[in-house]
Amino acid sequence: MMEITKRYLKFLVVVFLILYSAATEAQRPLIRFADKQFELENYAHAGQVYEEAYTKKESYATARKLAITYQVLRDYDKTFEWWGKTIAYNESTKDDFYMYLIAAMQAGEAEDLNAFMISGGFSTFDFPGFNLETLEKLYSERKNVKLVQAEGINSSGSDFGTSKWEDKHYFSSDRGDLSSSKRKAIRLDAKNNIFSQEKSNFNEREYYKLYVKDGKEEVKLLLSDLQGVQHVSDAHIYANGTKIMYTAFIGQTKVKGSRKKSMDMNNYPGIFYGNLDTDGNISDSKPFPHNNMLTYGVMNGFYDAETKRLYFTSNMEGGFGGYDIYFVDYDGKENFGSPINLGSSINTVENESHPSLMGDWFYFSSRGHDGLGGMDIFRAPHSNGVIGSPENMGVPFNSPRDDFAYIEFADGKRYLSSDRQGGIGLDDIYLIEDLHKRMIARVIDCDGNIIAEEFNADIKEKNGKIVATKRGATGELLADLEPGKEFGLVISKKGYFSVTDRTLSTINMKEEKLEREYRLAAIPYQMPVYVDIVYYDLDRSKIRRDAEEALNKIAELMNRYSFLDLLVGSHTDSRASNSYNQTLSQRRADAVREYLANYNIGPERIRLEWYGEEQLTNDCGNGVPCPEPAHQLNRRSELVLEAFPDRDKQYEMPKELMGKDICDASDLLEAMQAELHNLPTIYFDFDKSTLRSVHRKELERTAIMLKRMSNLQLYISGHTDQRGSEEYNKGLSERRAAVVMDYLVNRGVEAARMQYEWFGKTQPINDCGAIPCTEAMHQLNRRTELRLGGMK
Repeated sequence: MMEITKRYLKFLVVVFLILYSAATEAQRPLIRFADKQFELENYAHAGQVYEEAYTKKESYATARKLAITYQVLRDYDKTFEWWGKTIAYNESTKDDFYMYLIAAMQAGEAEDLNAFMISGGFSTFDFPGFNLETLEKLYSERKNVKLVQAEGINSSGSDFGTSKWEDKHYFSSDRGDLSSSKRKAIRLDAKNNIFSQEKSNFNEREYYKLYVKDGKEEVKLLLSDLQGVQHVSDAHIYANGTKIMYTAFIGQTKVKGSRKKSMDMNNYPGIFYGNLDTDGNISDSKPFPHNNMLTYGVMNGFYDAETKRLYFTSNMEGGFGGYDIYFVDYDGKENFGSPINLGSSINTVENESHPSLMGDWFYFSSRGHDGLGGMDIFRAPHSNGVIGSPENMGVPFNSPRDDFAYIEFADGKRYLSSDRQGGIGLDDIYLIEDLHKRMIARVIDCDGNIIAEEFNADIKEKNGKIVATKRGATGELLADLEPGKEFGLVISKKGYFSVTDRTLSTINMKEEKLEREYRLAAIPYQMPVYVDIVYYDLDRSKIRRDAEEALNKIAELMNRYSFLDLLVGSHTDSRASNSYNQTLSQRRADAVREYLANYNIGPERIRLEWYGEEQLTNDCGNGVPCPEPAHQLNRRSELVLEAFPDRDKQYEMPKELMGKDICDASDLLEAMQAELHNLPTIYFDFDKSTLRSVHRKELERTAIMLKRMSNLQLYISGHTDQRGSEEYNKGLSERRAAVVMDYLVNRGVEAARMQYEWFGKTQPINDCGAIPCTEAMHQLNRRTELRLGGMK
């Protein structure tokens, strides 16, 4: 019995070996044939044969070849399936798992990439070329756009690339169902022809053709006048819609003067350009002079009329690998320059494709730069023909699959092509629509810190529609603005200047973010900006003739600047009783208000104060003998114009102060002083440095100004006329500057807030050494000038 069993087992082993050998022998011709189809780029047919071979005998090598074949065909579900089978074999490598990871992403089967790698026994450290950080960044910074199917263009086939002229859209398509093959059953001894006249051997679909969709939503075939053309794609319309540039693949099986067999020939695409009529006919097609369709490929032509450059892609010798982007100078007619490679910042060892240019940005697609997988769309800044470093356009412009042929037109419409999940065909053309533009505004204080506490921010569209706002995690102001509109913004906070911005616009805006910075500055309430004094006769409150000029100036300024109010402080000399003088000073204040009423200055803009004899300007108190001019200095009303007088009111920055440092009160004061011309010039008699009575009054006004504007510095400069020696005049000009400073010190102005200098006769108003001067001209040279500045 044991002997029978042993014989039976031997028999089974022999049968198994015979069957295994037969399966292996049956598989080998299939593999060889499929390999040949793959080599000839008949990928769809190669896949069918590989699958037939795999059913006869499963193996790691065949599974891997199937994964690669479907990867080339961009059949993402089958690619994922066959890479999954590949990594199940013990012979599989880390590189196989990497391809499985990419396939999982493209098939939408790897939501958590890190966990997916761990499930295979790997980590991100095992795949240095796989930039998980970049992926996470691109997904987290999703752009505020959505992709919608281009209306009336896409089919169940492959549709990609678009060019526009007026209401016509030009695009490429192999539209239609899978064509029924007339290929005979596989014969392992047959010689394979390179080209089929009915469909592409690459994927057994119809050849690509050019189509146009007109304004009536009708799609028509665009006919090329080229003979023997198979694939036609990448239409680019230029010269006001009268010319077309396109990519064409012509299947050549013979070359004149060559014995090379068709099986040994490689055919490549080339660029052609011709005339385009209104009926969609292409005529007079000519080859791009740098085509060499049996040596290398040239495709994806894009002509920029402004720079007169034709951009294209090619795998010609001398590139960085795969298809690179080049340009040639082109005058739009028949004259082309030599190809220039865009360099390593744009081109990689992988393929780049579909260059285009609009405004300040150069666009292209690439497999070599860091991205989401497959072809990604990139952009690089462009200025005067110089192209900068590229950046990935992110999600949703890009997906784990192929995204390419991004183009933007003058009307702002943007399109791209993609075979991403959710499409209706193999490749679809998408219109890019803005969801909104994100406004990010930093509202800062005068120290540059973001204001964390509450403030009011109102954004409105031009039609009055209110736009919602919110505060970000770090306090910035956020709002989502609709594209193609204009907005107004007002930011207000109690005690701060309001900020108004009427320049916010998303019309033709290409960036995703509208970023602004606004500074809120505290309002310097009741800031004195102008001072004058009017004087009265003894025991009188009537406005004198010599006071009218000063009051008229006050009225003019108040009518010109709505943010100015007047503070009136009225005084008497020491003669008469205190109670009488209180009443007299009140009448003098009332007289100022009544005078200004004649100039339509309302009483609500005038604040009256009266002090009787309590605030004398000198030592002429009760019983002190003083000359009349000294008493006159005490009979006065001090007039102080205050900016931003109402502490309960929100003010906008006055247009007169725009461009000034709103955080520096002294800068605002200097600006106002320049506007108001408020400082006097002190003039002197010949060879004297004593103050005239009229200038003592002006210096009284200056003293009041400085005491109220405590953050200002006064600069004093003394001068002489040109008579006398240089040395003598220097001393005289010093005395003239010093007398002014001493007077102001005696009136309570701190010496540390003043600086004086002297110039002798070196800075005359009138150069009396060069021209004859009158005494009046000499007088203008004998002066001390005053100038205000910010505190040091």
